Amino acid sequence: MARSKVTFDSNAFKRNLQKVANDAATTVAGKLSVMLNGMSKEFEGRPVEEIKPVLQQRWASTAGGSITDPELTQYAEQIAAGGTFNITAKS
Repeated sequence: MARSKVTFDSNAFKRNLQKVANDAATTVAGKLSVMLNGMSKEFEGRPVEEIKPVLQQRWASTAGGSITDPELTQYAEQIAAGGTFNITAKS
């Protein structure tokens, strides 16, 4: 039986893993921007307290997680004001 030698390049693995993570974060950031800008058009002029539960649900659906109340309030205020969003991923 022939033997095979397998080598593992941990630096290449880390680079590839970082690229996959960055690509995923960029994708989610883009989806969040689209969702928030859509909500801004839909909810402009509406009360923040009306926007917050919808935003919480849509955030979870889009990003797969939750958002803290201070951030939720900030985004809801910007949506109510008709603001625009350009979410970017940090690297």
